[in-house]
Amino acid sequence: MIFAAGEFFQRIAKRVVPDPFTFALLLTLATLLLGCLLTPASPLSMVGHWARGFWELLEFAMQMSLILVTGHALAYSPPLRSLVRSIARLPRSAPAGAAIVAFTSCAAAMVNWGLGLVIGSLMALEVSRQATRRGLRMHYPLMGAAGYTGLLVWHGGMSGSAPLAVATSGHFLEAKMGVIPIGETLGSPLNLITGAVLLVLIPTLCYFLSPRRPEAMEPIQSDLLAGEPPRLARAGTLAGRLDRAVLLSLTVGGMGVGYCLYILGLGIIREGNLLLSLNLVNLLFLSLGILLHGRPILYAQAINRAIGSMAGILLQFPFYAGIMGMMRYSGLIDILANGFVRISTPFTFPAMAFFGAGLVNLFVPSGGGQWAVQGPILIEAAQRLGVSAPKTVMALSYGDQWTNMIQPFWALALLGITGLKASDLLGYTTLIMIVTGAVFVAALLFLPA
Repeated sequence: MIFAAGEFFQRIAKRVVPDPFTFALLLTLATLLLGCLLTPASPLSMVGHWARGFWELLEFAMQMSLILVTGHALAYSPPLRSLVRSIARLPRSAPAGAAIVAFTSCAAAMVNWGLGLVIGSLMALEVSRQATRRGLRMHYPLMGAAGYTGLLVWHGGMSGSAPLAVATSGHFLEAKMGVIPIGETLGSPLNLITGAVLLVLIPTLCYFLSPRRPEAMEPIQSDLLAGEPPRLARAGTLAGRLDRAVLLSLTVGGMGVGYCLYILGLGIIREGNLLLSLNLVNLLFLSLGILLHGRPILYAQAINRAIGSMAGILLQFPFYAGIMGMMRYSGLIDILANGFVRISTPFTFPAMAFFGAGLVNLFVPSGGGQWAVQGPILIEAAQRLGVSAPKTVMALSYGDQWTNMIQPFWALALLGITGLKASDLLGYTTLIMIVTGAVFVAALLFLPA
């Protein structure tokens, strides 16, 4: 039954899901139209809001590009290639392969969303490679979908933007809601039980979504089967010896890793949590990559091989920044969020906040950005209705991550690494989103935060 439902959604996705860039353009026009219909903004002013926001994600785009290429290069270092290959050899069937990729992606994303995205992508690729070399068929589109499922759980993990924001002294809503320790959000019964259920449910769904008939499987493309790093030629000059200087890599890479460990340890001692920011993750990936490749020239070659996969990020991030600009500066996001609040009761408010956050995430696919623009509305409504602030924070967090399964924005990194198209994934991820939506709603209605 699960397999048949997955195939149904996959057939629809293949027919109707366009390229992610086309999706971004369609979403741009849809946002402009909604702004004109629902707010006093004129078409000209909406275009002005779009242009105002267009370049506001440049830093974020660079961070995402770096997390993609440095994570890709890190995974191709000899020690991690050996580890990934060892895990990738474990599956003895296509269903088991999909389940292992999903579990690995989700577990890594609970530590850090960027880590989950890169590891999920590379596991999907390597499990498919290893299976093909052993004569075992894997359904490659499902492998990609399984690798993307980490984005369905990340906001309830250690890098969750909204829970970490409200746990930080001086956050922008402190006067209204105070500082909420992560023990009341990420460490609450609501989040711990929900996370545990999802960590079992998502791999199980991926297991049963795998085709049982070999002819129904779509194998990995032949040009992705190689993946071996080039051999290093012998050095005959001073420049060549410097390019191969192990001591240089050990010194600089060790310095970066040491600094990251110092910051992480400081966060645990002073704040009681891991201070994992995007910049720190990028520095850690970069430094570990230099360290584990052993020679500067080998790391430079690994980065060069990964560069092509960041094209989608560079092209599309400005358009999503423009969409966010139209949503924020026209007041459209307030109208959408308040619409869900108005039809809520104290009992249904967490679920309605979840659905509202899921809708807004399609237009503002950034956890931190969404909390900044939607958080004040939800906290004000929660206080009026007498709803727990920690539960409200988690409702937004769950809604933000939930609709990632039909929003190809975050899949750009995975698509770049795996060579898949968005339509290859979204049929399966849509079904996973529908099933897990019931878990999120039940948890928000009946579990304490």
